[in-house]
Amino acid sequence: MSMSICVFCSSQDNIAPKFFEAARELGAAMGRRGDTLVFGAGRVGLMGAVAEAVQAHGGRVVGVIPEALHLEGIVYDRADELIVTKDLRERKAVMDRRSDAFVVLPGGFGTMDELFETLTLKQLRYHTRPLVLLDVDGFFEPVVRLFDWIVEGGFALDHHRQLYCVAKDVPSVFEYLKTYEPPAVWGKWA
Repeated sequence: MSMSICVFCSSQDNIAPKFFEAARELGAAMGRRGDTLVFGAGRVGLMGAVAEAVQAHGGRVVGVIPEALHLEGIVYDRADELIVTKDLRERKAVMDRRSDAFVVLPGGFGTMDELFETLTLKQLRYHTRPLVLLDVDGFFEPVVRLFDWIVEGGFALDHHRQLYCVAKDVPSVFEYLKTYEPPAVWGKWA
């Protein structure tokens, strides 16, 4: 069954090739499944790599970009659908509405912002969709340690670990999505 999958990831080109390989592998798998990529509409970095791979393998690409970043050389202008928003907040809201699931590839501050907002919205039950961190070469290990530290310190509850999945490879991402069921326990306080 095909899905609209929002992918949060880096827009930098000066990162290790292994991250580009993972982005292309994810995009190729999405395309072969007939999935739609919903992403930040960047032409560069992992954003561009995943979008190109999705389209090269038969998938659809929906880019969402704020006006301030809608610039030649930055925007992925081959998107099947390009949505230009007023600002970053509207961009995230559109990406959220258009997505059945979220996959997070390695990235910088913007990617971390998107990850934490999506996780928080799920914790507060604004959505019940799957959230997967594709842990390329241990990239997310420090983030998961932070999550553990938050739980161990009592700032979140133990069952909040069920709000996300850490996948070690691309096949594990799709296995999780195929079998995903929303957590039985919800809520910030219970």
